[in-house]
Amino acid sequence: MTSDRELEIHRSLRESQNRYTYFLLAVVGAAIALVINQTQSASLNWSQFPLAAAMLAWALSFLFGCLNRAYVSSGLYTNVALIEAKAGRHNLVGTNTEAIKIAAETLHEIFEDQSNKANKFGNLQFRFLIAGAIFYIAWHVFEMYLRSI
Repeated sequence: MTSDRELEIHRSLRESQNRYTYFLLAVVGAAIALVINQTQSASLNWSQFPLAAAMLAWALSFLFGCLNRAYVSSGLYTNVALIEAKAGRHNLVGTNTEAIKIAAETLHEIFEDQSNKANKFGNLQFRFLIAGAIFYIAWHVFEMYLRSI
């Protein structure tokens, strides 16, 4: 049985992970808004290729952040179903021990898959945020160079 202290630690960890993901989503949204604001009156030019790459990376970061949230939510839903199945309260398995065993194994596999995908998309969210920042800095330095010649 899980203690209240352990449950509180799990809740704190979950909240921290949620805040981190939403923070990254907000950073990406702000970065995209900044670029749109900076380029409102600019004409399309080949020198803006790194900026386009930054925008693409940030758009992918946003997508992966949203996918992370979707898989985390699905994983929580699956975990609830797993707990109910193990307790014999799930409407599909009832108290049938063989059905509970099969459901628990299946739901556990589904939960693991959803958890792995959430982690993968969370990592991709961060990596594409950083890649976008690198492309943005490269664009900025390149533009400074072009203005100096």
